[in-house]
Amino acid sequence: MTTPNWRSLLFVPATAERFVAKAHTRGADVIILDLEDSIPPAEKAAARAALPAAAKLVGQAGAEVAVRINRQLELAVSDIAAAIMPEVTALMLPKVMGGEHIKLLSEVVGAREAALGLAVGRTRFIAIVETPQALPNLYAIAAADPRMAALGVGSEDLSTELEAVPGADLLYPYGMMVVAAARSAGILPLGSIGAFADFRDLEGYRESLKRSRKLGFACTACIHPAHVPIINEEYGVPPAEADRARRLIATFEAALARGEGAVAFEGAMIDLPVVERARRLLARAR
Repeated sequence: MTTPNWRSLLFVPATAERFVAKAHTRGADVIILDLEDSIPPAEKAAARAALPAAAKLVGQAGAEVAVRINRQLELAVSDIAAAIMPEVTALMLPKVMGGEHIKLLSEVVGAREAALGLAVGRTRFIAIVETPQALPNLYAIAAADPRMAALGVGSEDLSTELEAVPGADLLYPYGMMVVAAARSAGILPLGSIGAFADFRDLEGYRESLKRSRKLGFACTACIHPAHVPIINEEYGVPPAEADRARRLIATFEAALARGEGAVAFEGAMIDLPVVERARRLLARAR
């Protein structure tokens, strides 16, 4: 399964009809219909029942549709039974404990896919680590199953468990662990370095995304639609960067044809690792 080219993932409570109706206009690459934190316990069944209609609505403009399920196993099994359908291409798994946790849920999802006549393995996983106990398992989680598409840490929950205040200083080491684990498994590192409870500080949000992209993050989730275009800009590839990458690659390939392994380009020497970064940037642009 190829790695998705996601930038922005927008959370929408599955029962919030007003938000569901507008979600397809927000420009997000993925709409996450939420069954977890935004749904009170008494409303879980209603949220599951709302999924088929909501999935059709939010995906009508071409965004992928994901569902965030609940962590508790008895809820997770019911959530999976309701969420697996042709319109839903991914599940977000909260509070993941380790690789075996991923494999167990993959079995449940595979059985449901088979029962519905869907291709077994088609539903991707977005795994979120939110406890200190799971941090040593990041590499095992990232590589646990072919369904794995993205890995992130839940900054608010993790900060609570650590009895710390969320922010760049706290999240930096765990964010870099996520980037390394995800890249080693060939999946997307999801998230950013920062705390964004104040959705009105759009410039602060943009600056944090700029830093996070340089650190290796590929995509991130948000709860406010005002963040979507900023994510798409900062985690996307500007046309000028793509054009420069094409020229850099062309310069290097011309040098190779002359038997040279390194060549000057716009005032700097470039060699194979620099060219590989340019190729990856173009792949992301596509």
